[in-house]
Amino acid sequence: MKKLVLLSLLFCLTATFAQTKLKKADKLFQTYAFVDAAKIYEEYLATAENPSMEAIKRAGDSYYNIDDNRNALKWYQKLYDIQGETMSEEYFLRYIQTLKGVTDYAKADKLTKEYLQKKGDQKEIARYMNQKKTLDSLASATPLYTVKGLEINSPKSDFGAAFYGEKIVYASAKDTTKFNEKLYSWNKQPFLDLYVAERNAVDGSLFAETAFLPDIMTKYHEATATFSPDGKTVYFTANIVKKNDKLVIDKSRTNNFQILKVNIDGNKAGKPEKMFFSSDSYSVGHPALSEDGKWLFFASDMPGGMGGTDLYVVSITDGTMGTPQNLGPNINTIGEEMFPFFSNGKLYFSSDGHYGLGDLDIYESKFTAPLNFSEPRNLGSPINSNKDDFAYIVEPKDSYGYFSSNRLNGKGDDDLYYFTKVKPVCNEHISGIVINSKSKLPILGASIKAYDQFGDLVTETTTDNEGKYKVTVPCKKKYKLIASKTNHSSDEKEVETIGKNDNEIPNVNFELSNYDDLVVKDKGVEKVAVNPIFFNYDKWDITPQAAEELDKVVFIMQKFPNIKIKIESHTDSRGKDAYNMKLSDNRAKSTQTYIISKGIDSTRIESAIGYGESRLTNKCKNGVKCTEAEHFKNRRSDFIIIQK
Repeated sequence: MKKLVLLSLLFCLTATFAQTKLKKADKLFQTYAFVDAAKIYEEYLATAENPSMEAIKRAGDSYYNIDDNRNALKWYQKLYDIQGETMSEEYFLRYIQTLKGVTDYAKADKLTKEYLQKKGDQKEIARYMNQKKTLDSLASATPLYTVKGLEINSPKSDFGAAFYGEKIVYASAKDTTKFNEKLYSWNKQPFLDLYVAERNAVDGSLFAETAFLPDIMTKYHEATATFSPDGKTVYFTANIVKKNDKLVIDKSRTNNFQILKVNIDGNKAGKPEKMFFSSDSYSVGHPALSEDGKWLFFASDMPGGMGGTDLYVVSITDGTMGTPQNLGPNINTIGEEMFPFFSNGKLYFSSDGHYGLGDLDIYESKFTAPLNFSEPRNLGSPINSNKDDFAYIVEPKDSYGYFSSNRLNGKGDDDLYYFTKVKPVCNEHISGIVINSKSKLPILGASIKAYDQFGDLVTETTTDNEGKYKVTVPCKKKYKLIASKTNHSSDEKEVETIGKNDNEIPNVNFELSNYDDLVVKDKGVEKVAVNPIFFNYDKWDITPQAAEELDKVVFIMQKFPNIKIKIESHTDSRGKDAYNMKLSDNRAKSTQTYIISKGIDSTRIESAIGYGESRLTNKCKNGVKCTEAEHFKNRRSDFIIIQK
C-alpha cells in the first residue's frame, strides 16, 4: 500500500471492452489495477509462444507493485535470462530486490558484484562494500531494538505514524464502510484516511482512535502527516482534488499527490493550503519537519531527480519557504527514496537503492552541514526485513518510536510496529605487554584483571606467548588493572577510558618480578638477595649505599605482601666481643627502622637482632689470623624470609 503514496493515482473507469487478454492486461496495468493485471498477464503468458519483453516486464511489475516478490521474481528472472548484461539498471535493481525478497541473498550479492565490476564505477563499488560491511556487522551484533506489532492494526493497510503531542496520527484503509464506494484499483482496498489515537506510554500501544480532522478529509487518500513544533500546523500528503471533489487528471490521465498545509486551532482546521512546489504533472509527498520547524523534507518524482523518487528539502524562515533542493547522490539513488524523518541531526528514510535486506529498508544519515549527509547506514534487523520497512519515527531521546512494514506474520497489508531502543554498547580496549623486570623477557600466562571504582571485577584475561594482552571494558570509566602471576610480584595501573566505541588504549605495560630472582638460598634458608651493606666506622647510620640495598628488601616486601622477615646483623671477630654485639644490634635495628619508614608494617618484621661475632661463617675467631677477604665474609646483614 505504501507504493500508492509514492507515485500517483490513475483515475480510470473500469468499463472497458477487452479485445484480447494482452490488451486487457495492458489496459489494467496502465490504469494501475495491478491485482487484476497480474492475473490476466499470467493467463496470457501461459499460452504465448513468443511474448514481448514489455509483456514480461509488466507481468513482473504487476506483482512487484503489490509486493508479491515470489511471482515478480519469476518474470524478472525470465527477463534477465533473455537480456543478461543488457538489462536496464531499473530492472536489474528490481530483479535483485525480488531475490532478496525471497531471501536468496547469496545470489543477489553475487550478481550485484558482477554487475558493479562490469560497470566499473569505483564510488558505487566502495559504497556497496561499506554498506554491506555495516549490515554484516549488525547481523553479528546484539540488536539495539525490540519490536512488536500493534493491536490497533487492521486487516487492511495501516502505516505512517507521526507524533502529535502525546498522541499518534497515522494513515489507514480500515474504514470498510467505503466498500460501498469506489475502491482503489491498485490493491482493491478503501482509500486512506488519517486517524489520531491515544498512546500508552508504558507499552507504546495505541487505542481510542478517531478520524483526524474529518472536516477537511476527502474521499480519496490522505496520509503521512507531520506537525510543527507547537502542534498548530500539520502538513500531509493528499490526492490533488478539484473544488467539486473530483480528481485532477493530467494529460496521461494520471492523478498525482500534493502536500497540503493546514493550521489547527483545537479541533478546528483551517483551509488547506497547497505547497507552491506541488504540481499537477508530478507527485510530492511524505512531508517531514525538523524539530525546530526550519526544514521540511519530502519525497518527489519531479523532473531532474536521480531515480524513481528522490528526497528533497526546503528551508523555512519566518514562514517563508525556500527553493526545493535535491539531497544529492549520497542519499538518492536510481531506486526509490521516501518517508524521510529528521531528529537529533539525523535523517532517517527508506530506500530500495542502497544495500539492504530487500525491498524498502530504513537508513540513517548524519546531517553535517546544509545538504551534506554522511554515508547512509542500514538500521539492520529487527527494524528491517526482506519486505518493505518504512516510515520510521523516533522520539527525541532516541529510546522508542514507530515504523511500518508489510513483513510476514503481520495483521494486514502494511502494519504499524512499536520499537524500544537501548543505547549502543560502548566498549573500549586496553592493551599492553607483561615482561620480567629483570630479564625484560615477555611473561606467558600472566593474569590481567580490570576492576571498577567500586573494586568489582569487570573482566580478566591472560597474556599470550609474546606476553601481550587485551581487555575490553565499558566506555568512559576509570579502571584499576592488576597484573600478576604465581611466584611473581603483582603490578597495577590506573586507566580511564575516553568514551569512544572500539577505541584502543595501548601500551599499558607491566613489569613483574619473579620471586626466585629476588632471593638466595643458603643451606635451605631463603634470604632476600642483597649486596653487603656498609656502615661508617663505629656508626649505624644508613649510608646511601646501604639505602640502595635496603630498598631491595622494601621492594620484595611491597611486591609480595605476605612475606615476613627477621633481620640478623653480624660482625667479624676483630674488636671486643661486647662492643661488636652492641654495634651489630644497633645496625640491625637501624635497618629495621629504615624499612618501616618506607611503609612496611612493623608486624612483618619478626625481629632485628645483632649477633656480633657469635655466628661466624668461617674459622676467623679471636686469635686466628685471617685475610681481609675472610673477615669480610663475616660482616653481613641477613634478611631471612620466615613466611611468604
